[in-house]
Amino acid sequence: MFFIDRRDAGKKLAEKLSVYRGEKIFVMAIPRGGVPIGYEISRRLQVPLDLIVPRKLPIPWSPEAGFGAVAPDGTVVLNEELLAGLGLTDREISDIAEEVLGEVRRRLRTYRGDRPFPDLSGKTVIVVDDGLASGYTMIAAVRALKKQDPKKVIVAVPVSPASAVKKLSQEADEVITLHTQPFGPFAVASFYESFPDLTDEEVMDLINESLSMARS
Repeated sequence: MFFIDRRDAGKKLAEKLSVYRGEKIFVMAIPRGGVPIGYEISRRLQVPLDLIVPRKLPIPWSPEAGFGAVAPDGTVVLNEELLAGLGLTDREISDIAEEVLGEVRRRLRTYRGDRPFPDLSGKTVIVVDDGLASGYTMIAAVRALKKQDPKKVIVAVPVSPASAVKKLSQEADEVITLHTQPFGPFAVASFYESFPDLTDEEVMDLINESLSMARS
């Protein structure tokens, strides 16, 4: 185990990101697990925190596994290699993506209310999560954020398998990790002493606290 909990990982990741202090930065966290990470980075770099809400597209008979991801603007990323062996039709893929997009937009309403999406044009965007697995959810986030015309998009996560870092390096301007596992079975939770599921209420508390600090 490398980290006590997500807040601890966020503090350590913030140290590595301190080289960007002073730039026009926006931290975009992927809920739920990425929000404590983003909160600590935002607090230490004294930059705004907001949310990007992609979600994986679950395999119907094995919903813990995914074959891609969708972002709030409808950006869909598919694991074509995996899909080739699943036998899903185009209609089934489309239906799953539409259902997941509905949940993405529900979460956005819950987390944001009527607060508008931030203007990211010309800014350095740091998109964070508590770790990568396949990397497809983060790819969906990066592709959606790039449509906002940022100066650059940086992926920052505490842990990742090398395979996901390789994929993201082709999408983001930079990928920053504290630990990259070169091979073998990988589970994000195994790097944390405490890794509880977060509730929507806990996510909203951190976002509201961050907004209060930014106004003060």
